[in-house]
Amino acid sequence: MHSVRSVLRHRRAHCIEGAFVAACALWIHGQPPYVMHLDCDLSDYPHVIALFRRHGSWGAISKTNGVALRYRDPIYRTLRELALSYFHEYSDKRGRRTLRSYSGAFDLRRLALDKWVSSEGDCWEAHDRLAELHHYPLVHSRIVPHLSRRDPFEQRMAGSVQYPKPKLNGKAAR
Repeated sequence: MHSVRSVLRHRRAHCIEGAFVAACALWIHGQPPYVMHLDCDLSDYPHVIALFRRHGSWGAISKTNGVALRYRDPIYRTLRELALSYFHEYSDKRGRRTLRSYSGAFDLRRLALDKWVSSEGDCWEAHDRLAELHHYPLVHSRIVPHLSRRDPFEQRMAGSVQYPKPKLNGKAAR
C-alpha cells in the first residue's frame, strides 16, 4: 500500500496505488481526486479506479496487469453504469464472474495528503476507508448461481498480461 510518492519512486503499483496516482494527476489538472471501490466475491480481489467526468458523463482510469480492467471512456451516465462496464471482465481464476458491488465516488481530499500522496510508509488507512464505504449491489444473490462462467477462449485471453512474470532457466518465476 504505497503512496503516490512511493509509487513514483519505485515505478510499481497495484490497482489502488495506480488509482491514487491517477486521482492525484487529475487533481493537479483541476479535477477532483475521486476514486471508486469495486468489491467482489471472496474468491477474487477488489479493484479501485480513479474517476473523472467529461460533459456530465463518468469515465475511469485504472491500473491492472491484465487487459480488461483498464481505462473507460467518459460515456457512462451513472456510477452504476460505469461499475457494470467492468462486470463481464471481472472474474476469478476459475472463470466465475465475481464483481458484486461498488462504492460511490470518494473524494480523496477528505484524507490528509500524508495518508495517500506523500507518505513514506504504508497507506493502509486510505485503503481501509475505501473498503469501509457503503457499497451498492450490482447483482442480487439469487442471480449469482445462474451467472455464466468465462468460456475457454475468454479464459485464455484473460491470461494475457502486459508484464508477464520473468522466466528463469526456461521456467516461470514463482
